[in-house]
Amino acid sequence: MRMLNLGILAHVDAGKTSLTERLLYAAGVIDAVGSVDDGNTQTDSLDLERQRGITIKSAVVSFAVGDTTVNLIDTPGHPDFIAEVERVLSVLDGAVLVVSAVEGVQAQTRVLMRTLRRLGIPTLVFVNKIDRRGARYDGILRDLAAKLAPAVVAMGATTALGTRDASFAPYEAAFIDGWADVLAERGEALLAAYVADEGSISYARLRAELAAQTGQGLVHPVYFGSAITGAGVDALIDGIRELLPAAEGDREGPVSGTVFKVERGPAGEKIAYARLFSGAIHARDRLRFHTGPADDSPGDDSPADDSPADDSPGDGGRDDGRREGRGREPVRSGKVTAISVFDQGTDVRRPSAGAGEIARLWGLADVRIGDTIGLPRKAAPRAHFAPPTLETVVVPCRPSDKGALHLALAHLAEQDPLIGLRQDDVRQEVSVSLYGEVQKEVVQATLANDFGIDVTFRETTTICVERPAGEGAAVEVIAKAPNPFLATVGLRVEPGPCGGGVDFRLEVELGSLPFAFMRTIEETVRESLLQGLHGWEVTDCVVTLTHSGYYARQSHSGGVFDKSMSSTAGDFRNLVPLVLMAALKQAGTTVFEPMHRFRLELPADTLGPVLPVLARLGAVPRTQATELVEGEIPAARVHELEQLLPGLTRGEGVLECGFGRYQPVRGPIPERPRTDHNPLDRKEYLLHVVRRV
Repeated sequence: MRMLNLGILAHVDAGKTSLTERLLYAAGVIDAVGSVDDGNTQTDSLDLERQRGITIKSAVVSFAVGDTTVNLIDTPGHPDFIAEVERVLSVLDGAVLVVSAVEGVQAQTRVLMRTLRRLGIPTLVFVNKIDRRGARYDGILRDLAAKLAPAVVAMGATTALGTRDASFAPYEAAFIDGWADVLAERGEALLAAYVADEGSISYARLRAELAAQTGQGLVHPVYFGSAITGAGVDALIDGIRELLPAAEGDREGPVSGTVFKVERGPAGEKIAYARLFSGAIHARDRLRFHTGPADDSPGDDSPADDSPADDSPGDGGRDDGRREGRGREPVRSGKVTAISVFDQGTDVRRPSAGAGEIARLWGLADVRIGDTIGLPRKAAPRAHFAPPTLETVVVPCRPSDKGALHLALAHLAEQDPLIGLRQDDVRQEVSVSLYGEVQKEVVQATLANDFGIDVTFRETTTICVERPAGEGAAVEVIAKAPNPFLATVGLRVEPGPCGGGVDFRLEVELGSLPFAFMRTIEETVRESLLQGLHGWEVTDCVVTLTHSGYYARQSHSGGVFDKSMSSTAGDFRNLVPLVLMAALKQAGTTVFEPMHRFRLELPADTLGPVLPVLARLGAVPRTQATELVEGEIPAARVHELEQLLPGLTRGEGVLECGFGRYQPVRGPIPERPRTDHNPLDRKEYLLHVVRRV
């Protein structure tokens, strides 16, 4: 049986969840269509989703269409949850993009289609709400071609538009003259036949070419209908079965899959949602998984702070990729204790799951969202997550909830890794990084509903980054004042390419240190760079280890290890922050703030009042027309612009925003309170670390 993993995507309130309900009803999975307003839909299972009427977490349901089993994934529509959507895109075979026949192409619709086209995901468009007053047909088709993708193909016509009797009739052979023009532009063989036959191409040939080009993501068939009345849904189901490509993969091949969702069960157990691209997983199998490039080398047995390190060369002569400094992700593993797959609207326990299927896996305690299971996919699409640009401190209303709050936030971050946690041990506070104010409200409600913790938030601030302004170097030598640690470390810091992150390199021989010490130095460098001279994360830099040294293991005559004469990982872990911050201080840093690209459509007569407001908010228009302004705006001012826009444009302005780049901060440099023992202040740092100066 064919398998198709299908995503439903849309701007918030376009009717995405309602369409999911209608598809399940048409397939016979449910007996009645649920309502978002009534809070009884299949996929919005969270209490908070039912209360707010929006999708927050992706959900999977399954139904059969003829010989095709469809795993349908309902995704959030609000831009604050775009990371949840992007995680799902990596596991899809095809997608349906829902557009409102009344509101038309909206800001989030454009963001979604750009991402779908960039990843080459075959996509159908369903224009919903044709039964609503104000619904359009020709205008919507023009907007789709102009704002989403030029190659859209109308699959039928509507009648009684804007009424409860609105319907959609698929085109027959006599009404598809427009198809040939669109398809011939993207198919050389069809173009040759089109010219040779003087514009006459058979319906069967066009239909086959439409399926081929849709499967390649070159064209996008457009269906009209209503998720509420069911108009056009049967035609959409036929299109899903005929035009979207089925899942591929060899069940007998090596195991390869991607984890796109993690949740906790009733007993607190971790459940991983994985799309399998190859091979099969059986209960009691031990799976290997990792995020990013895997490191299969031994080294998980690195010595603790107070344990001796093996002073033998070990892996010192092997170039395992660290010379270029990107580091490798240690391979983790776990035994699968149970498996379920999706079937007819729910998930059912099975002894195994194979290529093409979406499986829920129990027993993988260390698994994380984004992990690759087994072998990585060939030519896998590159993940693209715009970074969160807002941060706020979460404050429990009851001081006794501090410990429980951290655990609860850790569970939320486990389900959404882009909700970054920042623990301030000095002030006993926790900060979270977010995409928007709605997401903050959802975090607050989730903590109250699911964990019984009432919280408030401090003022939301913008997350900046630091980049080295020049080159700096520092070194501290073992047994030479003022170095109190049994380790030699020398580091050089210099600017790296934009977007390059932290590149750790070696100028010392790989065998000059035990591998465990080398790894400790790199890990501590990356951890220390989370807070630069002004407290912000330091990125786009190259850090080079220039000097190293250690004391080999020393023992007394009785064979007892003497750490007062032997270097340990703790010596390097404590010394690296001092050396790194000294080098960084010499190099200096520049603080950068996030800038969002914006596109603002507005009535022509409101342009005059809007431009001064944009200037006051620090926005820089790049292009300007009668009814359109495009440019950049500081991320910190986006929310304010969203609040002012309805009043400035009579509610007709449409704002589309997305992370663009970082630019140097103008004016006073924002400082972020440090959460560590401040290696920039040597006296304070040593008092905390070794209890002496």
